[in-house]
Amino acid sequence: MIRIALPNKGRLFDDIKTLFDDAGLPIRGRSERSLTATLGDGAYQALFVRAQDVPEFVADGAADLGITGWDLVCESGRKLTQLLDLELGRCRLVVAAKEDGGIDKVDKLPARTRVATCFPRLARTFFESRGLTADVVPMSGAVEVAPHLGIADVIVDLTSTGSTLKMNGLRELATVVESSARLFSNEATATHDSVQDLSIALSSVMRARGRRYLMANVPREKLPAVREALPGLNGPTLSEVMGGGAFVAMHAVVAQDQVFRTVAKLKALGCEGILVTRIERLVP
Repeated sequence: MIRIALPNKGRLFDDIKTLFDDAGLPIRGRSERSLTATLGDGAYQALFVRAQDVPEFVADGAADLGITGWDLVCESGRKLTQLLDLELGRCRLVVAAKEDGGIDKVDKLPARTRVATCFPRLARTFFESRGLTADVVPMSGAVEVAPHLGIADVIVDLTSTGSTLKMNGLRELATVVESSARLFSNEATATHDSVQDLSIALSSVMRARGRRYLMANVPREKLPAVREALPGLNGPTLSEVMGGGAFVAMHAVVAQDQVFRTVAKLKALGCEGILVTRIERLVP
């Protein structure tokens, strides 16, 4: 049985649960306080731990796989193999200073700058890579207020849109690391068949998101024009319609944001029986 360490709560857990459900691997048998549960038919077991502890569980072999934010994996400093970017919880770890502090670039920071952060390892590594000395002030939360309270000169903290920083009178100076939820493993299990199967299943769900399956009966004489109406595709799949005569059946995958215009173009070309449906999984 392959063991997967997952965050035990929060928005990220909810998103991961939805992803596993869509991949046909629902979490089964988990109560409010349970630490383990099976996935799907039982070939995989979920271990529920704190998001920041997931890398340690995988690195130490207590779990074969893990899913958590890449910022936490980098902060752990453990040697792990990234298998798949799940594109969930996208954010950036950034350096930020007071808007009215007169500093707009990291290189302008003075020596022994005080840095408040929940990511001391990444903060030290970043400033050292720039040839800057910094005194790191570890914090567990409310990092945005540190410059205003005189606790630190700048902060290293997570942001997704930058709106929270602006609300707290801070400006971004640099990006330390781009982050999102990733599937990763230790070196011992990276090539295991069950690990690869899971990676394929999750990526097929992600590939299907934002796409729609489109079917229509197309006049034979309009096939060249129909191909032009389906941008970004090598060509739709065509098949004969029993008793269709002048029509052929067309099947194509279309980006969700192109569906409205594409259907309108197909209708204008005389297509009939147009059907658009969601795609659960798309395996190349």
